Amino acid sequence: MAKVIDTGITDEQEIIDILTKEGYFNIFKWCDEKDKIYPLHKHQYNEVRWIISGKLQIDEGDSSILLKAGDRMESKANTPHSAYARTDVCYICGSK
Repeated sequence: MAKVIDTGITDEQEIIDILTKEGYFNIFKWCDEKDKIYPLHKHQYNEVRWIISGKLQIDEGDSSILLKAGDRMESKANTPHSAYARTDVCYICGSK
């Protein structure tokens, strides 16, 4: 199951600096319009999604997680999940 932390941090550069110090790579900002859907998929690496603005729903197994601004979600490699932008949303992504 994904780990979610309510950090309260939404500053892009601060988030990038934190993730860089923690050893994440391929760090980038991504934005989706409301109602964007990513069907069931998985990633090769451990992943982080840190919400800057908006709301993103992640469905993993029988669980549904609603992420909001300031939330940081860490998920393990090869974990099947889908995503749905509940609003316009922007977030920082990184791999480890």
